Amino acid sequence: MCRRTNRISRTGRPRSTEADTAILEATRAALVELGWSKLTMGDVAGRAGVAKTTLYRRWANKSELVVDAVAVLFDELELPDLGSLQADIENVVLQFAALLERPETKTALMAVVAESTRDEPLRERIRASIVDRQKRLVLEGRMRAQRRGELPADRDPVAVDATDDLIFDVIAGAVVHRALVSAEPVDGPWVARLSALLVGGLGAAVSAG
Repeated sequence: MCRRTNRISRTGRPRSTEADTAILEATRAALVELGWSKLTMGDVAGRAGVAKTTLYRRWANKSELVVDAVAVLFDELELPDLGSLQADIENVVLQFAALLERPETKTALMAVVAESTRDEPLRERIRASIVDRQKRLVLEGRMRAQRRGELPADRDPVAVDATDDLIFDVIAGAVVHRALVSAEPVDGPWVARLSALLVGGLGAAVSAG
């Protein structure tokens, strides 16, 4: 009986939250210092103070590790209730732009996106870990705007889901392109114009759906 209990206790050992946090922080620091090409799992393990086998139990390769390291940064984005859909959008867009200004975010995001162009599993991981998780902001904003009476109630869930996807793509694409490709400022006036365009288009799209 005792031996059976011991065997059960050894299986399914829980992951250490502290170790995961240290590993992801070390990954971002290494990316900024070394860049994608020189980053290794061994270097991350040394910086985090864990064995390299610890990393490989959690991540199959550095691509997966870097995606998760940047995904937790995107989880910091919030959608505060500022009283109107346009104000809410402006706030989260400015948060997003500030996040992209951080060296660790910029380096990691550009690296994994470049790698994903020739790595389908990596592209799927980016979609699941970053894109799909952050679509919560669009859903939250739309539902809040409906409660305020700024948007009509949903009539066709399929059409609404498609609109949510489009709104996310427009926001993410516009901000990433302006901040990282065009290297133009994502400032108050630009964000106000973008949010006004989105609010007008979202109202029309939801009504049509």
